[in-house]
Amino acid sequence: MANSFEGSAHIVRPPEEVFAFLADGTNDPKFSPRVLEISKATDGPPGVGTVYASTVKDAGMKTEREFELTELDPPSRIRWTELSKNMITVPTGGYDLTAEDGGTRLTVHNVLEGHGIGKLFLPLALRAARRDAEAFAGRIKRAVEAS
Repeated sequence: MANSFEGSAHIVRPPEEVFAFLADGTNDPKFSPRVLEISKATDGPPGVGTVYASTVKDAGMKTEREFELTELDPPSRIRWTELSKNMITVPTGGYDLTAEDGGTRLTVHNVLEGHGIGKLFLPLALRAARRDAEAFAGRIKRAVEAS
């Protein structure tokens, strides 16, 4: 897709362990410095329909975000959608996990969408996200391996 990006990394942990770490959105601050705080807004263990509410800082601006898990296929696939309405949102995002060389191949991908004035900023946000995609996957790798 035109407004998408992805990054990939090999994680020295089995797919089941990587899946469990990533399905728990409260782990996001361990690898995403833009996430200032996050909490689970729904009851029960992470599953389809679980919502995470967060405060993030992008380009110097703090915004409130809500994401809903839309698909969980252990241990290989996690999908989410952003429920919040900000200038730039993620209507579709996810992780794909495959067993690889005694560990896991992680592929992270997001689609970005601009709203209102955010349509003007979308190309800049997308360029920054694409430039950071491999490093972002690397931060996930380090966080999972350190857990």
